[in-house]
Amino acid sequence: MHLRNTSPRALRGAALFLLTASVCACGGFASNRVAETGGYAESASVADMSSGAIMTNPSTNGDQHAQLEENDIVDTREDTLATFSLDVDTASYTMMRQDLRAGRLPRPDSVRPEEYINFFRYGDQPAQTEDAPFSVALESAPSRFGAGMGLLRIGVHAAEVNPRPAANLVFLVDVSGSMNSAEKLGLVQYSLTTLVNTLQPDDTVGIVVYAGRVGTVIEPTEVANRGALLQAIASLRAGGSTNGEGGIRAAYDLASQHFREGGINRVLICTDGDFNVGLTGDPLLALIEQYRERDITLTALGFGRGNFNDRDMEQLADRGNGNYAFIDNASEALRVLVRDLPGTLQVVAKDVKVQVEVNRELVKRFRLIGYENRVLAHQDFSDDSVDAAEIGSGQFTTAYLEYELHDGVAAADPRQLVEVRVRYKEPDGDESTLLTFEHGLSDSKASFEAASDVFRFGAAVAEFAEILRGGQHVEQADLDGVHDVAARAAFSQGVDTHEFLELVERARDLR
Repeated sequence: MHLRNTSPRALRGAALFLLTASVCACGGFASNRVAETGGYAESASVADMSSGAIMTNPSTNGDQHAQLEENDIVDTREDTLATFSLDVDTASYTMMRQDLRAGRLPRPDSVRPEEYINFFRYGDQPAQTEDAPFSVALESAPSRFGAGMGLLRIGVHAAEVNPRPAANLVFLVDVSGSMNSAEKLGLVQYSLTTLVNTLQPDDTVGIVVYAGRVGTVIEPTEVANRGALLQAIASLRAGGSTNGEGGIRAAYDLASQHFREGGINRVLICTDGDFNVGLTGDPLLALIEQYRERDITLTALGFGRGNFNDRDMEQLADRGNGNYAFIDNASEALRVLVRDLPGTLQVVAKDVKVQVEVNRELVKRFRLIGYENRVLAHQDFSDDSVDAAEIGSGQFTTAYLEYELHDGVAAADPRQLVEVRVRYKEPDGDESTLLTFEHGLSDSKASFEAASDVFRFGAAVAEFAEILRGGQHVEQADLDGVHDVAARAAFSQGVDTHEFLELVERARDLR
């Protein structure tokens, strides 16, 4: 990078245990209401998904991604603020992983650096901020990937809520014709079975399906009645056009009918995002916002490539006060729906905004790495009517700011480098709380190598994303350097960090 413009445990062994009750789509059960939606063609079996392997090698030519303009350099003579919403989505990273393992580089417009960085669970445990539901860590050091540049890392780690409240979950499953493959509907069925086997006995699960028409597969049913839920999941069939609006209305209505006061109320949509009937675009997003105000949140789970609408999926989750993940294999389903389930379901802080003010007496110019679709107007930081991201139980989220000091500024200068302000609301609150953190230039590490493992690993991940999207701020596309930094800084011996090294090697071989 240059200013020219946790690891989870290996859960795969658990997949065989979780793959129960005929998860393949050839089960004989279908409720009368489901039958009304039309004759769904059989989807492919998911019996071999426990390996975590990629099932197919679909083209990505038909995928749709938001066209984002890369953050530019900011001259401190003109502005000293970076204002943005945090982000806990990870879909961009898993799409990249699927691409590289299929023997192709990801499309540049699919790369969102913050989602690469936030895929990992960083091991730093900064002191909890008094009365806040999360802790904040600041660290700065010279950059390894831009001569003469510095990096500031802002790490946020949410507190874990245990036990969590009971959940009222309604799955909205796309069973249109475009979902008729093992990596789409087949993997959806595996994912839902995984989740049912993970939930608390007093949680309830309902399932709504949508294609050209909409049907309820099963009313919200306690997870203690697992057999009925697994049978309903196994009954799903694919066929027809995609009436996303009708399905979303039906799912939210079902969640509203079974609303749990003081509990978790969430719709989880499982789709390739190929909406082609009913409301689409801004009118559909406005509909999601209406339900958000009723305290029913939305998780978007994406499946399959070729006609995948990444742009709309991300927007649905953003407007629904939820999160967005792309499920590319069984192992990812285990990561999202087993290991990270508390963060997916239990919000500990909402409308979390960050504002970084750099000291123009020290800093010549700076830029925020990634978060292009999370940037806020500076005045929106203090405006509690402006929506921002939610953080779930135990979640990590990280941002990097790259900066250049004025000539002649000494490393031991006692002045403040940045002031970092964070605003958030309690999950059921309407007024925000302001937290302020100061970080002096003398607090910076003397060298990149002296920085913490999590700082250096995250910097390598950020540079990897910048290279893959062809960023105009990349000084040199040095994937060997990325691999070397990540290998030396890997903060645990878990699957995710080792997998990252493998993906860097694949990208290097494809360039």
